[in-house]
Amino acid sequence: MTEAVSSRIKEKILILDFGSQYTQLIARRVRELRVYCEIHSFNMPPEQIKAYDPSGVILSGGPSSVYDGDAPICDPSIFDLRVPILGICYGMQLITRHFGGEVGRASHREYGRAELEVLDAGDLFKGFATNDPLSVWMSHGDRIERPPAGFGVIAVSENSPAAGIRDDAGRIFGVQFHPEVVHTPRGMEILGNFVHGICGCGSGWTMHNFVDATVGQLRERIRDGKVILGLSGGVDSSVVAMLLHRAIGDRVIPIFVNNGVLRLHEAERVVGTFRDRLGLNLIYVDAAQRFLDKLSGVVDPEEKRKIIGHEFIAVFEEQANELEDIRYLAQGTLYPDVIESVSFKGPSATIKSHHNVGGLPERMQLELVEPLRELFKDEVRELGLELELPPDLIWRHPFPGPGLAVRILGEVTAERVEILQLADHIITLEIEDAGLHREVWQTFGVLLPVKSVGVMGDERTYENALVVRP
Repeated sequence: MTEAVSSRIKEKILILDFGSQYTQLIARRVRELRVYCEIHSFNMPPEQIKAYDPSGVILSGGPSSVYDGDAPICDPSIFDLRVPILGICYGMQLITRHFGGEVGRASHREYGRAELEVLDAGDLFKGFATNDPLSVWMSHGDRIERPPAGFGVIAVSENSPAAGIRDDAGRIFGVQFHPEVVHTPRGMEILGNFVHGICGCGSGWTMHNFVDATVGQLRERIRDGKVILGLSGGVDSSVVAMLLHRAIGDRVIPIFVNNGVLRLHEAERVVGTFRDRLGLNLIYVDAAQRFLDKLSGVVDPEEKRKIIGHEFIAVFEEQANELEDIRYLAQGTLYPDVIESVSFKGPSATIKSHHNVGGLPERMQLELVEPLRELFKDEVRELGLELELPPDLIWRHPFPGPGLAVRILGEVTAERVEILQLADHIITLEIEDAGLHREVWQTFGVLLPVKSVGVMGDERTYENALVVRP
């Protein structure tokens, strides 16, 4: 998965996941501090942890009590690594139990804002005042009643007599609150104190460095081979295309399929950007009528998705078979998709199908190239800017894989597609003109199969009502 990245980075944080809804947010915050990190399940084998060679470890929160019969417990050898450890919420309680402290039920489950009093403004709370209340976000049912021997209390709250602890060696820390959420306003400072100050990590995880390293890695792996890519025009596949183009030039061949349910002028925009402006070896396939014919009479949204997915594979495979010496298929798989497949709850979901050309690697005997699989979406956008992709492409609104077909609640026809394309375009322009393009992130139009007689005495009927989803 990510061995190649982790092996070439010396300073990195390991996050062990105990089922918290905030675990991915912890990783995003650490990445924002320009420190590389990975999430692994709490039961990561000791030999893999040692091979990962972390600069520090963060134990996430979780919904369990450490006294539950099936409570997730990491291998105790984690505490013998001699690297700094930070336990958050459940992670702190796990540390307390392991070292012989007492974890008990709080008088009431605490969920929401709380005022923290810092007792020791060093190490984890460096830069904080000991006499000013600190707003933090709590979410716990258990609390620390008695810290383990050799641990001191460094922060308290009204409901948590030990809201922060530290061992005497200054290596193991625990906090009862969640520094990773925005409701802890100074949480980034706390995490920064841990990864930079305590773990000694620098700020070397940047997209500039990622480009340099990944381009070299792609050249070494692909050599004189050719790569095909399903280019949707979205951020992920666009960034993959540019990254590969920088690495191997015209030997990456993006294939853009017009499925007839795209945004207004989308095909012209993609061809104009990638073939004409950026000089990629783009193949454009106008299959609009083919898709519309397949969708004729279909109303169920899930059936629409399946038809579009299957037809895309058929078109893509037809085009790929006309090319020679193709060995690789590139995809825009992102890190959250990878995490889902190896999460605390086990291999739950397959990697999201809208990032993949499902089934093609096996059918066509192609090797997968997934250069973004270590990145979060925010990092992909930053990478796109580093690769000099147009900002309007980087910051465009998300668009579903099945396109406008699933935003038409009824049969898909060319007329209805045209109506929704125009309406969607107007909505987007209004948002851009108001300067809200980045703030209003998920607004789009949905076409309803509704007829109305309008006002009394007006014989005209009004069809295809449009609803705008904010």
